[in-house]
Amino acid sequence: MYLTSLYICSRIVTKLVLHVDPVGKCFPGLAGCSTTPNDLAFIIDGSSSLGIPNFETAKRWLINITSGFDVSTRHTQVAVVQYSDTPRLEIPLGKHQNSQELIEAITSISYLGGNTRTGRAIKFATDHVFGMPNRTSQSPRNRIAVVLTDGRSQDDVEDAAMEARAQNIVLFAVGVGNEISNSELVSVANKPPSTYVLHVEDYKSIANIWDLMEQKLCEESVCPTRIPGTVNDQKGFDLMSLMKIEQVAQKVQGSLISEKASQLSAHMDITHNTREIFPEGLPPAFVFVATLRLKNPAHWMKFDLLRVLSQDGVKQIAVTLNGADKSVTFTCTSTLKKEQTVIFNDRGIKRLFDTDWHQLKFLVKYKRITCFVDGAYMEEQYLDPVVPIYINGKTQVAKKINIETTVPVSDSNAIFDTCLITSLYVPN
Repeated sequence: MYLTSLYICSRIVTKLVLHVDPVGKCFPGLAGCSTTPNDLAFIIDGSSSLGIPNFETAKRWLINITSGFDVSTRHTQVAVVQYSDTPRLEIPLGKHQNSQELIEAITSISYLGGNTRTGRAIKFATDHVFGMPNRTSQSPRNRIAVVLTDGRSQDDVEDAAMEARAQNIVLFAVGVGNEISNSELVSVANKPPSTYVLHVEDYKSIANIWDLMEQKLCEESVCPTRIPGTVNDQKGFDLMSLMKIEQVAQKVQGSLISEKASQLSAHMDITHNTREIFPEGLPPAFVFVATLRLKNPAHWMKFDLLRVLSQDGVKQIAVTLNGADKSVTFTCTSTLKKEQTVIFNDRGIKRLFDTDWHQLKFLVKYKRITCFVDGAYMEEQYLDPVVPIYINGKTQVAKKINIETTVPVSDSNAIFDTCLITSLYVPN
């Protein structure tokens, strides 16, 4: 088998559901967006240009976004700064240890009114929200701020934003209406703007992007780095590096002259602890893409192209190719059972097994999954809602079903060509 690309990336927005036991305790080993340790601050415009109705809409937006995270000392802690002429700390980080307390606190915030001094507010959050020494968690925490504004700032935002980023604070900028300039939003936010800048026409429309904002925060929480060569160098997981494939495999010519491939034999074991590969889990909605060529004997075998297993061997994520009946099976978690599987056997899918190059893509959304081959739609099937994956098991590439043997190809050799996993991006 020859594989020129393998990646997972998020592009569909959905709400993360955390699986809890009957007494409300999280299962050990589960990881996902909601369980990531975050310091998350919302810097919201309270100037006179909003008015009370729009300000109430903005508060509901905050409630919807934060409801997707586990608000607690171990996981996400939320702060809110409202600003006009001067900033006001409405909710300090760590004050509320559950979502209900946070919702009540956000609901009770009163409207300021006044001018728009966004730069002063960002500086205030850097010093008095993220700069406070009373952080209670011993583990490293993501530092993320979301600036929500509807007007051009009456002070300088660029220096304040640069100082915040120098303190490892990731800045998102959300603009509402026509008064705010895109250049100002770009000055506030991290790069690229396609990831960190959002804009809507008015406050009535802001409800349409709360789930998009939540997914972007999920991306920032879960994905460790940017992958060169992906669209806009999206954040994600470089599987070639993380799984040390290039260190153990022989370099050979890839599918393109400009690419090198890593040659794997059946005696190589590409297995790593999932906690090392996906320390914060995976997003609940994503795109899986693999460009591959199945040669003899791989084109008639049944094997997992990628699988993530829990400690007790239950598949958390898996893409299984079945050469015998020319089908592809996708496996993921479920709120209703240990794992759920869907089988794709459309006539077009059979092309994957004709020993030529093809691209396989799964588009995983809330309650449904769509399959594409070579960019063409194949079929769509329904899914149960998913839960976070267990990260206490192992992640493997190109393994036979239920055994630890790597798939043998071309006299027991397999070639993986620029094999990587990326995750969590929202395309332009």
